[in-house]
Amino acid sequence: MGKKVTVVGAGFYGSTTAQRLAEYDVFDTVVITDIVEGKPAGLALDLNQSRAIEGFETKVVGVTTGPNGEGYESIEGSDVVVITAGLPRKPGMSRMDLLETNAKIVRQVAENVAKYAPNAVVIVVSNPLDEMTALAQIATQFPKNRVLGQAGMLDTARFSNFVAEALNVPVASVRTLTLGSHGDTMVPVPSQSTVNGKPLRDAMPAEQIEELVVKTRNGGAEVVALLKTGSAYYAPSAAAARMAKAVAEDSGEVMPVCAWVDGEYGISGVYLGVEAEIGAEGVKRVVETDLDADERASLLEAAEAVRAKQSDISSM
Repeated sequence: MGKKVTVVGAGFYGSTTAQRLAEYDVFDTVVITDIVEGKPAGLALDLNQSRAIEGFETKVVGVTTGPNGEGYESIEGSDVVVITAGLPRKPGMSRMDLLETNAKIVRQVAENVAKYAPNAVVIVVSNPLDEMTALAQIATQFPKNRVLGQAGMLDTARFSNFVAEALNVPVASVRTLTLGSHGDTMVPVPSQSTVNGKPLRDAMPAEQIEELVVKTRNGGAEVVALLKTGSAYYAPSAAAARMAKAVAEDSGEVMPVCAWVDGEYGISGVYLGVEAEIGAEGVKRVVETDLDADERASLLEAAEAVRAKQSDISSM
């Protein structure tokens, strides 16, 4: 039985994620769904016609879904479901401004995933990310390790890119890390960040690191302000697709993701950005990273901020 992945939502984020997943050629089938009649089928047709050029065999299937769960039977047997459905941010909007609208959408999607793909690992990318990940777990009733969110991969990639640009070095020589929430209480971790294996703090002054930390925290808003009619999708889709690939391959790769924390760092009972080992069952384990005192304090602060917001979710 071949591997199957579903991407819910055929906007820029969803369609780009589906393209990346198809081109990896590690899945037999990529299903892309959307509520816009014909759109997913059109994208699937187009993607399938690229197979001979790009040299992949993965079959892409596009399905229109209805308000009462019509079409969701096509996701049956999915190993991974990536939820991108929801409204993107517009200039001036915070991620939290999307809460109520996207909560309704994500809950409906999650309930259909539970019905038709009860063994799937769910990767949530809808904003506000930490809250939507918690909501998806509540709505699916899946074990918490099987529901995770994409945030840290993206924020870390942004941080690495800004460091590489500032120092004019290859991006491959930079290793950074961000934990905490996807938003105001993001916790970049300079103590674990290196350039050519040497500490980032030796490569640039503390003030410059702090500037890049702020730039990373506002990375999404900067893209939104420039695009004016949507939000980022190239880097976010790359992050979500890598996570889905790690699940499909049971790779055990350690990635910064939004995962359920239960005792690690002295924090319990909350979805939070941490490093985790990713495999066929989703999160195999949360990996505790060495943090300095300031970073640890920031992570605890982030946990409490996210906990307060997540506690309102169950009623949505």
